[in-house]
Amino acid sequence: MLIFDQPTRAAAADDFGHLVHRTPHAVVRPTSARDVASAVRWAADHGLRLAPQGRRHSVFGRSQVDGGIVADMTALRTVHAVEDDRVLVDAGATWRDVLAETLPRVPAGLPDYLDLSVGGTLAVGGVGARISRTGALSDNVLDVEVVTGRGEILMCSRDEHAELFDAVRAGLGQVGVVTRVTLALVPLAATVRRHLLVYPDLSTMLADQRLLAGDGRFAAAQGAVLADGTFRLDAVADTHADLAGLSDDRSQAQVGTMTQLDHLDRLAQLERALRANGQWALPHPWLTTFVGDAQVEAVVAAELDRLTPADLGPFGQVVVSAFRRRSVTTPLLRLPADDLCFTFNLIRIPATGDPAGRLVAANRGGYERVRAAGGTLYPASAVPMSHEDWREHYGPAFDRFGAAKKEFDPDHVLTPGYEVF
Repeated sequence: MLIFDQPTRAAAADDFGHLVHRTPHAVVRPTSARDVASAVRWAADHGLRLAPQGRRHSVFGRSQVDGGIVADMTALRTVHAVEDDRVLVDAGATWRDVLAETLPRVPAGLPDYLDLSVGGTLAVGGVGARISRTGALSDNVLDVEVVTGRGEILMCSRDEHAELFDAVRAGLGQVGVVTRVTLALVPLAATVRRHLLVYPDLSTMLADQRLLAGDGRFAAAQGAVLADGTFRLDAVADTHADLAGLSDDRSQAQVGTMTQLDHLDRLAQLERALRANGQWALPHPWLTTFVGDAQVEAVVAAELDRLTPADLGPFGQVVVSAFRRRSVTTPLLRLPADDLCFTFNLIRIPATGDPAGRLVAANRGGYERVRAAGGTLYPASAVPMSHEDWREHYGPAFDRFGAAKKEFDPDHVLTPGYEVF
């Protein structure tokens, strides 16, 4: 059933970024893969484009479509069979839904925010705190049920329709709509030891991250420059972790025990604060990238010099976190060539909506400087990208990606918001 009322269409024309607004012709709410396939075929027959939406956590209109069809996937949220090492789940389920059924086991590669949808996370790859240990979410998918741009329902894995499998994982929804996924599960301890370590400067924090990426004493270690200028490392161990050899200001260290679920859901506190003061509804012009070890200090230091307090907002931060490149195997999740890489993200939460356009332009400049230093984009970013930008981004993987697009979505029905093809 197509829904044409103005409030539904207006909601589908917005997302977490509140920066881009593209109003669809109609919205459909599928409850099965067959419904999705029918919607895709109907859109193709009428010369319309189709964009699937989960929790609409895009920051730059990537899951929107102007004058086309939005497939609201939120009704497809069942968590099916849970086994010791895997779980079968619908694409519209959130990670919170999944954890409710799987704890004390969790999906390997779990992202840091639990209210994303499974399908939306898979479309961009999915990067979480434990990436050095487990890889990205897209590295831990065992098989995927996909509705292609032809309206066919196919299963794909490393052994079945492997070309589709590689084009779906971190493929930005360009070749198919994910409807169901089998995810690998890993056991986690009931509690964790959390260490908040403070550093005098960027160089010292990066040096400790290199050390920790090499010895693996922490299950996860995320670095950040907070809005007040504090350099902080948030490091978590499943048991006691030795702090010997680290160069933090030990007098400011905070160490404590918390439940695993509380740590996995640690961003909920920030969300509550932003909702309470009204900033959740303001634009979120975020930039998320990867930078290689050889250039990270120079790139980050230069960008920090350009930032003003208003560019981040009082709740914003700059994320700088090390991970081993070999942990990530998804072909379309593009990374720098260095053995050690860093996430480098500008989590902008401005206190007003006024600077949003200026900050999008600043993101574009920042991305170009990251790219010139051998870095890459994580596509969950508020950055305008042209077809040629995407071709450069994917590099040698682009032709194979384009071949998959031609095979599985020859009429270019799917997910136009990225403007890849």
